[in-house]
Amino acid sequence: MQSETVLTGGRVVDGTGVPARAADVVLARGRVRHLSPPGTVRTTGEVVDVGGLVVAPGFIDMHAHSDLAVLADPAHEAKVLQGVTLEVVGQDGLGYAPVTDATADEIRARIAGWNGAPDLDRSWRGVGEYLDLVDRGAPVNVACLVPHGNVRMAVVGDGDRPPTPDETERMRAIIARGLDEGAQGLSTGLTYAPAMYADDDELVDLLEPVRAARGYYCPHHRNYGSRAVESYQECLDVARRAHVPLHLAHCHVNFPLNRGRAPEVLDAVDEATVRYGLDVTLDSYPYTASATYLAAPLPGWVQEGGAAATVARLRDDGVRVRVLHEIEVEGTDGNHGVPLDWSTLVVTGVGDPVLSWAVGSSVADLADRRGGKPGELYLDLLVADGLRSGCLMDVGNEENIRTIMRHSSHTGGSDGILVGERPHPRGWGTFPRYLGHYARDLGVFTMEECVRHLTSRAARRLGLTDRGVVHVGAVADLVVFDPGTVAAGATYAEPRRAPVGIEHVLVGGEFTVRDGRRTDRLPGRSVRRGVSR
Repeated sequence: MQSETVLTGGRVVDGTGVPARAADVVLARGRVRHLSPPGTVRTTGEVVDVGGLVVAPGFIDMHAHSDLAVLADPAHEAKVLQGVTLEVVGQDGLGYAPVTDATADEIRARIAGWNGAPDLDRSWRGVGEYLDLVDRGAPVNVACLVPHGNVRMAVVGDGDRPPTPDETERMRAIIARGLDEGAQGLSTGLTYAPAMYADDDELVDLLEPVRAARGYYCPHHRNYGSRAVESYQECLDVARRAHVPLHLAHCHVNFPLNRGRAPEVLDAVDEATVRYGLDVTLDSYPYTASATYLAAPLPGWVQEGGAAATVARLRDDGVRVRVLHEIEVEGTDGNHGVPLDWSTLVVTGVGDPVLSWAVGSSVADLADRRGGKPGELYLDLLVADGLRSGCLMDVGNEENIRTIMRHSSHTGGSDGILVGERPHPRGWGTFPRYLGHYARDLGVFTMEECVRHLTSRAARRLGLTDRGVVHVGAVADLVVFDPGTVAAGATYAEPRRAPVGIEHVLVGGEFTVRDGRRTDRLPGRSVRRGVSR
């Protein structure tokens, strides 16, 4: 790396929401050294002409599923080419640290639909060991959360029962250790086993070490469908009782029955902020379809005991009748209390290549083509693939999405699942889609305000004062883009297409993208709670 690099001729959108201004940006030793009037810098270092482009802070993905990708894929083009310089992993209560010898294989199998199964030495167990691997060199910077489901599985097991007082203390100790090793807070996934078996009192108890460490709570809450508004209120109540900051993961108000109800959620957030002084942020992705593993809509009782036990139950004819009644008529806890419309459930990837015939089609269409009932085909596919398949669910509301992204607590989170033959385009397109489609084309917010949502507001949630801004002394995590052309290339049909208009990306002052192309640099490191770069 040159002793000094100058980005000259561009307009700086500094991440705070103030109007763009012309300035040359001088970088040295991984940080911003000067912001100078255009053309005034004299240097012996490298000068990069960024005329006509915007220089902004690198984007922070507040909800990422790149836990293994940042270790297994040195290119990691899905995020790097978007201008992402920091990802927060360990989401939705299930991740890869902490694990035990007894739980590691089960967790890896359970979330293979999120992360795949890359060839890695997975001998790490704790949060610190995982982040140490990131520190050997990664495509992006990485922060992580302690996943509640991991902790519960290690101590309570995979069953639907409350913890004993002794088990609660043991879970607290594991969470505290993860926070001491650098985790930012606690995530949970209250529609995923085993976290779905926890009540709110358990969550409040387990958030005690998070409060002590000044971390934050990040729930995937209990119901995004029939009880969406009530479930958001429950998250606010848990955070208030536990005296911890709250970050609402993938804050969408989905399903047709909730059309137009986003203001109710945001009113509850505003009331908690004003009345109780609660510190609340949230993230969202700019697409109507969601993505998860194909087994997610199953009722919780079927998922007790892990993947092998679930598959065994789904081979029983009596169990299948009960499961399909709950899925199709009643609405399961796994599908947010809403009866499943098979036409909205699209298979995105399978673990067994023999089953690739299912990829890219809805369960309803597959049943039409192959004969039989959609529900039976769905259960057969889960059994045949050992629950490893992934899916899209097109259940979002565009009006709600736009309402939420305007809110003052909003940040960007891709929720990007990068594996599978036909994954969600949000993994490759979230950030340029915000900039191009929603800011420039639709005018949902100004470009400056859009950048603020994707940078400094997220950095504040993570307690980072030297990231998310283009200020003197800040870490030189930067993205340089063309405001007139920036756009997501990824589509549902071609989800891995690169974005348009992202010209340069720098992490710690090193180019990870140069002239639109990925370099071979791996300057990313762990971002640990309370520790600056």
